[in-house]
Amino acid sequence: MAAMGRKLLNNLKSKEFREYLMSTHFWGPVANWGIPIAALGDLKKDPKIISGTMTGALCLYSLVFMRFAWKVQPRNMLLFACHITNFTAQGMQGARFIEYHHMGGKARMQKAQLQPAA
Repeated sequence: MAAMGRKLLNNLKSKEFREYLMSTHFWGPVANWGIPIAALGDLKKDPKIISGTMTGALCLYSLVFMRFAWKVQPRNMLLFACHITNFTAQGMQGARFIEYHHMGGKARMQKAQLQPAA
């Protein structure tokens, strides 16, 4: 166990790891994580505030940059993970948008608000 810890510490001290921490391959995805984190947080909010246009645009954006993260050399798996998370979260938001605006969710919510609590 101590040998494994020492090996990990040596890897963290390596020049390659320090260079990685100072590269756009690290800081780009770190900055990008704000988008999927916000989308995941919005899953609990009222579906009437979801923008279908923006949700679609963010899905397309994530698809394009997932491909970029996969094709760039060396592969940027941190960026890929960020965009697959964002695509999933935006897809869930899109499903909520469609259900609310096009499948009767809005009417059900309005009906539930009008009925008195028993």
